[in-house]
Amino acid sequence: MRADLTVTIGQASAAGRKEANQDFHGALVPSQPALGLKGIAVALADGISSSAVGALASETAVKSFLSDYYATPDTWSVKSSAQRVIAATNSWLYAQTRRGLNPHDADKGYVTTFSALVLKARTAHLFHVGDARICRVAGRSLEQLTEDHRVVVSAAESYLGRALGAGGHVEIDYHAVSVEAGDVFVLTTDGIHEHVRARDVAAMIAAAGDDLDGAARAIVETAHEAGSADNLTVQIVRLNSVPEGEPADLLGGVEGLDPAPLLDPPAEFDGYRLLRTLHSGPRSRVYLAIDAETGDRVALKVLSLDLRDDPAQRKRFALEEWIARRIDSPHVLKAHPQTRRRSHLYTVMRYVEGQTLTQWMRDHAAPELEAVRGLIEQLAKGVQAFHRREMVHQDLRPDNVLIDKAGTVQVIDFGATKVAGVVEGDPRIDAAEILGTVQYTAPECFLGAPSTASSDIFSVGVIAYQMLTGRLPYGDRVPRALTRAAQRKLRYASARGVRPLLPVWVDGALRKAVHPNPARRYQALSEFVHDLRHPNPAFTETRRASLLERDPLLFWRLLSLVLGLIVLVLAGILIAQPPR
Repeated sequence: MRADLTVTIGQASAAGRKEANQDFHGALVPSQPALGLKGIAVALADGISSSAVGALASETAVKSFLSDYYATPDTWSVKSSAQRVIAATNSWLYAQTRRGLNPHDADKGYVTTFSALVLKARTAHLFHVGDARICRVAGRSLEQLTEDHRVVVSAAESYLGRALGAGGHVEIDYHAVSVEAGDVFVLTTDGIHEHVRARDVAAMIAAAGDDLDGAARAIVETAHEAGSADNLTVQIVRLNSVPEGEPADLLGGVEGLDPAPLLDPPAEFDGYRLLRTLHSGPRSRVYLAIDAETGDRVALKVLSLDLRDDPAQRKRFALEEWIARRIDSPHVLKAHPQTRRRSHLYTVMRYVEGQTLTQWMRDHAAPELEAVRGLIEQLAKGVQAFHRREMVHQDLRPDNVLIDKAGTVQVIDFGATKVAGVVEGDPRIDAAEILGTVQYTAPECFLGAPSTASSDIFSVGVIAYQMLTGRLPYGDRVPRALTRAAQRKLRYASARGVRPLLPVWVDGALRKAVHPNPARRYQALSEFVHDLRHPNPAFTETRRASLLERDPLLFWRLLSLVLGLIVLVLAGILIAQPPR
């Protein structure tokens, strides 16, 4: 039986010797699939005591985080989701101060410390700003995992160096640590950890057993008795179990269904009338079908026989439709609405009548530059829709680009797509092997580097180059360049060698898009698309390409010949010299 992530949480908070409690805390433990996709969130905030709205600031920070974090896209990583939510909260708090009676006095504004712990799969993600603390029980004491953002002026004077709402921008500390069952995390405000020794906190937690609420109350009472004049808040989180081996279902259990059988159309299956086979490959078979309930034509895909016994392949197959339901773009193939329970594992996408880019290129051997620009611009919009959701397609190639009868480009086939939020919950999905087609795969992937948005940009660049020239920018050499040294020797074959009338600045844009070094590639597809249509001054130099660029093989042969002649001349000189 697969283990979910389970925890026990103990919490306590008190005003202490102050009239009002400006601390605020909370925790949220969702059910599946949110538990696997987003994890468990625990948050604590301490509003500054000099402000009459400090309590409202801390409450807003915690409540906003616990609600908005779970509203972020399932595809985003914990880090991206949490940081964007915290940044948005900071902007709101700062704006409230600017609208208040003391717009330029942060000490009287909506300012608070903030610390959050997100537990997902086998990792703890820490987000922190201010002087609260997140610690982990280590033996008989505590290991402090966050840094206090407090500036000490003297023994009697100090102030917060960082806090939410203090400025329009906030720097958020982020840290991730691996976790195991039995780990215990402790979140405290400064009213606690400045008055209770770490070893005493650990001892009270150990003595309380399963009564973590009791342990939290005991820690608060100890701090009060020790003379703390501040508000007192502590949260204790014990991990009872963490996912081991096969993780809990991230996709709602769909991948647990038996794969659909291979069928011979015409046939009836699960409320669909299969008309004919559209495609049959090593990974899947696709049928044209009609939904008997709605009358819509759909593309129904089933897993190939060879992959059915591989749990990772089944999960990746189920992920295709899951991804399609989370992207809303006219340039990404959409999933067909699911209105009934399925008996088997298969995917159903909208059927688009048209042709692949591969077929288009066969029909347009020498396309106009403007036609290529138009298609690449649409393709880029589809790919950007993936990147905005923290996804990398990983298999962009002409066969996976569909052009419908109206000329609209759509990206299809998400079987290789890497989803940041899903990989965190199940790292096995991010397989080490190259999932895309090697001719369009970025060079860094052959070195074992993880694919990124830059890898997709390389693929789009190769597609654009191929559309204009019918060739690949490096021929078949990229998959064979398996070291950094070999990749440094890759030489771009100018597109102007095939199309001499192609503007030099367009060739420059292509060269940059497919650069072997991702650091020298475009960092955004929008930049590439812009440079295909607008002359970039960096590429308008009209110098003649060097022999190394035009014909690398001839260059190295001539260089070897010259070096050989130099060696022969030197050898002759040495031989001609009389012996001493």
